[in-house]
Amino acid sequence: MVSTLLGMAFLCELKVAYWILFLDTCFHWVLSHNLCTVLNVPHDPVALEEHFRDDDEGPVSNQGYMPYLNKFILEKVQGNFDKVEFNRMCWTLCAKKNLSKSPLLISDEDAFKVWVIFNFLSEDKYPLIIVPEEIEYLLKKLTEAMGAGWQQEQFDLYKIALNTSREGLSAWELIDLIGSGQFSKGMDRQTVSMAVNEVFNELILDVLKQGYMLKKGHKRKNWTERWFVLKPNIISYYVSEDLKDKKGDIILDGNCCVEALPDKDGKKCLFLIKCLDKSFEISASDKKKKQEWIQAIQTTVSLLRAGSPPPHKEARQKRKELRQKLLAEQEELERQMKELQTANENKQKELETVRKQLEAAAARAAEEEKKRLQTQVELQDRFSLELEREKMVRQKMEEQVAQKSSELEQYLQRVRELEEMYKQLQEALEVEKQARQDEETVRKLQARLLEEESAKRAELEKWHLQQQQTIQMTEAEKQELENQRMIKEQALQVAMQQLEQLELERKEALEQYEEVKKKLETAANNTRSWKDKVAHHEGLIRLIEPGSKNPHLITNWGPAAFTEAELEQRQKSWKGKKASSE
Repeated sequence: MVSTLLGMAFLCELKVAYWILFLDTCFHWVLSHNLCTVLNVPHDPVALEEHFRDDDEGPVSNQGYMPYLNKFILEKVQGNFDKVEFNRMCWTLCAKKNLSKSPLLISDEDAFKVWVIFNFLSEDKYPLIIVPEEIEYLLKKLTEAMGAGWQQEQFDLYKIALNTSREGLSAWELIDLIGSGQFSKGMDRQTVSMAVNEVFNELILDVLKQGYMLKKGHKRKNWTERWFVLKPNIISYYVSEDLKDKKGDIILDGNCCVEALPDKDGKKCLFLIKCLDKSFEISASDKKKKQEWIQAIQTTVSLLRAGSPPPHKEARQKRKELRQKLLAEQEELERQMKELQTANENKQKELETVRKQLEAAAARAAEEEKKRLQTQVELQDRFSLELEREKMVRQKMEEQVAQKSSELEQYLQRVRELEEMYKQLQEALEVEKQARQDEETVRKLQARLLEEESAKRAELEKWHLQQQQTIQMTEAEKQELENQRMIKEQALQVAMQQLEQLELERKEALEQYEEVKKKLETAANNTRSWKDKVAHHEGLIRLIEPGSKNPHLITNWGPAAFTEAELEQRQKSWKGKKASSE
């Protein structure tokens, strides 16, 4: 049954189908209809009856139901279904039977979300378990979401106790661990629930960022507050954070870009999202939110452009590959140790065989010596030459024994070298472990330095933006002063032109005045001579003269309306203006 699940790509994708195996067999008919409804697959009850017609083990047994589930339901799934609803259905069917009855710090809805997260982080083997590394990753995410400090020493003690008993935790044990509040002491139920919901949105719903912002309309150009949700390839915006009334989507791809905008129309913290067919102007609540949204959207577009999965999925894959690599290294080390142990055992066996051979040779030599002593008296003369030959044989045997002893010493030396090599190997493993711990410390330090660098970069960008705004204001004031100076210069040029025109007119008026004065003197002389002639010839005759005795000025427009003193005063005024303008 489990091997069938491992062979199905769909169930490897959705590990929650594993929980179907723990259902009571009497629910399989209803289960088939519900599965078809949730997975958007047409339900065929006739096929179910035909499939189990000749089944001796029962029409709704697990042995007969799994082939039907594979053939008539799972193979027809197209992927266009709500995975959360599918999770919820499996949870509804198995939670009541397996969930702990003890009171928990989390609600049933939060327990469901922890169960779904477990299915995402668990290993691809059955029965499903979550290893200590993934438990640490999940607890760290929850602790960060709650704003609390991570208790590494407490988890190390828990991890040691866990490793001594089993490889990992089941889904229900993980729910009990989080619901017991062991790693969330001091946090209320609402804080824990918010943390579980935030981690669920990130890991399961692929929500990279969400929050309220203002969006400018495309038709009426008005600004409306919307709840924005950023996912790996789309930004959806809703009326509120309950996600019930969806207003639209911003489809993201590798060609999209985002850029900051200056403040305008009374709106601040503006940025622009450019897509192929449309652009969207958005206003964040503050500069920090603006920078966070720009950075998140740029990261998402970069991942789309590179064809990479979301960060949490990529991190999970890297953790899995690292565990597999460490497991392979551990298996290789165990294999080498077994080979060394086998070689050592073989050497021990060889040494034991040599020892037995030496004992047997010594026993044979003793037996031959005994026989020789018994027959020495009788055969002393007869076998004197053989006695010498026996001595030579004994000497050779002693040499062989010495040689065997030397070989035995060499074997023992080799065993000691192997033991020393084993100790060195253990020391090398300890050094490697310490190096891995140092690498982790350096990685955390690098992460902290990157965070500080990001904060400094944001501060420098803020100062740069303020400097640009100040430069723009200074340029605007400089342009305004330049415009005023140009206007004044133009007015001054017009005044100079008018002054020159008045000067010309004054000169012309003086020339006309001189001509009229000459004509008046000529006329006066003529009149005086005429008076004299009349007085001489006709007696006392009084000519009619003007009533006023003061001389009047004559201009080209006729008699002037001002006297000669006034004319001199005006000439002085014109000369003063001309000197000041020059």
